[in-house]
Amino acid sequence: MPPSAKDRSLRAGSFAALVVVVFVSALAAQTIGRDPRYLIAPMALTALLFAPRVVGRWRMRKLLISGDVERVIGTWEGTIHRASHQGTTAPLLKATAYAAYGWIGPARRALDRAMRGPAWEAAVEQRLFIETLLDTFEGNRDAAVHKASTLEKLPMPDAGPFARRRIALLRRGLAALARAFAHCSRRSDARLLAKAASASPLVHWAMRYAAAVVAIDHGRTRDVPLLLAGAPPWPAESAFHAFHDELLSRAAQESAATST
Repeated sequence: MPPSAKDRSLRAGSFAALVVVVFVSALAAQTIGRDPRYLIAPMALTALLFAPRVVGRWRMRKLLISGDVERVIGTWEGTIHRASHQGTTAPLLKATAYAAYGWIGPARRALDRAMRGPAWEAAVEQRLFIETLLDTFEGNRDAAVHKASTLEKLPMPDAGPFARRRIALLRRGLAALARAFAHCSRRSDARLLAKAASASPLVHWAMRYAAAVVAIDHGRTRDVPLLLAGAPPWPAESAFHAFHDELLSRAAQESAATST
């Protein structure tokens, strides 16, 4: 079927726009080549366009690493209120934050408040994530390793390649965390935990404490103070409050034992 007059007009317009873009780009390249000072304006414009996004991400990362779980949940309030199936998603989001910072009791209570139904069943990945952390911090190490393994085997979500890589790294990092606290870590787990801590600030400290356990188990006690440096003063509600002192004490004791 031959193209209509409207189709020909649209094609002609698109071609003309492409020609203009190419021409302007070439002209700009020649101008900047003759005098690099002309590069200042487009660079400034690019900075103005992307600076707010970069600053916003930096602030969120700083907040997540601060360990202030109540402030983290507060920043999520807008997302929580806009989410569908709020009876399920809102408690799950809160449980995720509490679990990531070792607040076992509040996380369990948030899970109990979540409504069961289709949204609950669909959130299997998030539930396994929360349960793995909580079982790990509560000392149910075998259950945590099993749930982390189940999470790793779930089908990947329909997302872009970058998001899929981040999800895969987080799953593997969570499995390494469960193995660390079960004292059955693998040779590669220390590096994996470091990568997961860097990639996902929400679980930054969870991964760092797991890495400290791995360091003690493998005789690298000198690494422990470095891994825990900069940790916030955890409140008593967080399991990290006890982990911090215990890990530093054990590292110091084993270092003293090996030096004598």
